[in-house]
Amino acid sequence: MKAVLATIAVLVLALGWTSEAVQVEENGLSFSLEAVKRLQELSEDSVAAEQQNPRLRASTMSLCADPMLPQEFLPLCRQRGASASLTRLAAVPMDVCEICAFAACTGC
Repeated sequence: MKAVLATIAVLVLALGWTSEAVQVEENGLSFSLEAVKRLQELSEDSVAAEQQNPRLRASTMSLCADPMLPQEFLPLCRQRGASASLTRLAAVPMDVCEICAFAACTGC
């Protein structure tokens, strides 16, 4: 029974390591695939909010102030050109990145 539990624990850890292995590089910084997915969700949410109320001007810099933004993006937010970098990251095709067929994605 202990061997079965140990095997399951190792498999769960291995799965966790592989899901964190894919990195997306932008402007000299590297971000986890999960963080980029979260950025894309936040970006889509702000675009949807702008479409519902055109007076709201959604900007990528407002993403930097969003408390739901993964912490690993904060160094990028402090850099010059952060808006363009965030826009490029929000446009990374996830289906292609998950199989590392996109140049910015590494670690497969």
